[in-house]
Amino acid sequence: MSELVLDKVYRRGEVASGVRRIQEWLTLNGFAVAIDGEFGPATEAALKRFQSRAGLAVSGVADANTFDRLVAPMRAAVAPLPVEGRSLGALVVACAARHLTQRPREVGGRNRGPWVRLYLDGHEGASWSWAAGFATFCLHQAARAVGSAVAVDRTYSCDLLAANARARGGFLSTLSAPADRARIHPGSLFLRRRTPRDWSHAGIVTEVDEETFQTIEANTNDEGAHEGYEVCARTRGFKSVDFVLL
Repeated sequence: MSELVLDKVYRRGEVASGVRRIQEWLTLNGFAVAIDGEFGPATEAALKRFQSRAGLAVSGVADANTFDRLVAPMRAAVAPLPVEGRSLGALVVACAARHLTQRPREVGGRNRGPWVRLYLDGHEGASWSWAAGFATFCLHQAARAVGSAVAVDRTYSCDLLAANARARGGFLSTLSAPADRARIHPGSLFLRRRTPRDWSHAGIVTEVDEETFQTIEANTNDEGAHEGYEVCARTRGFKSVDFVLL
């Protein structure tokens, strides 16, 4: 996985995209620096502080060992899931919860950073919303663990996610009737409906009760729509929400 591998050793004075990746991870680990691709004195000082905290040799040089410690949260998130007799739905929830624990979030600009690139297969930038990418990434990670067929394809588009679910008979619409809660199980995906043929946001259902459901979702904001900056857990109502069933 390219996000977990450093292409070369970097040190002060270099200017490269690889330096930007180091700066992203320093910032994600609490040692914030300008993410500009220039390995200057601030980046070197932040790297030394990180190395000291991590118990590494304090060199100010970004080598493979230092980078491996920087990316430890992502490595933990994508590690193989133990099945332990769990269903696909339970594994989807476990996968999403593991990612949530590692605090995935944007860094370096809108819809940018290593976590965004992970969920979008290398893509990033202002036009790349990543909610559906996160949801289907967790679904496919869980499916690989359990050796199960996947209900929907990997996609970054909420509209394509809905279309794919319809084509496979796994789409539950609440447009004309209340949601049949008995069909919505943990591990199902939700889609926030904007119009009858347009969905703006997606996430993973973790619990369902009479009037609300719990989620783990990415790229959300205080209004519950897209264009936030992190993965978070939240409570939602059923208004204007459709579902992708497992």
